[in-house]
Amino acid sequence: QVQLVESGGGSVQAGGSLRLSCAASGRTFSSYHVGWFRQAPGKERDFVASITWSGNIYYADSVKGRFTISRDNAKNTMYLQMNSLKPEDTAVYYCAAGFGITSVVRPADYVYWGQGTQVTVSS
Repeated sequence: QVQLVESGGGSVQAGGSLRLSCAASGRTFSSYHVGWFRQAPGKERDFVASITWSGNIYYADSVKGRFTISRDNAKNTMYLQMNSLKPEDTAVYYCAAGFGITSVVRPADYVYWGQGTQVTVSS
């Protein structure tokens, strides 16, 4: 069982930066594939980035070169550094964890979810 709690969301102007954190409970955090998704009003939940237990990293094309995902297993925490933010990045951001992921971009493959944190980027 893993419980996830996001923090770090907020409002920022276009071109600005934010750093999201996802704190996890449970001693097996290091064994999980963890990732970030986002959901804008009226839209589906979309994949943003993920990182496997071994450190392999995946990004959505829309955030490559701007966002950086990382994890600190000693602290049971995952991060998403978001730079050069755009208004289209506005969404609720969720962290997620799963085991035996077959498709990193598919929300259904992740078992555990945080409550979400709002990110708003103004032009």
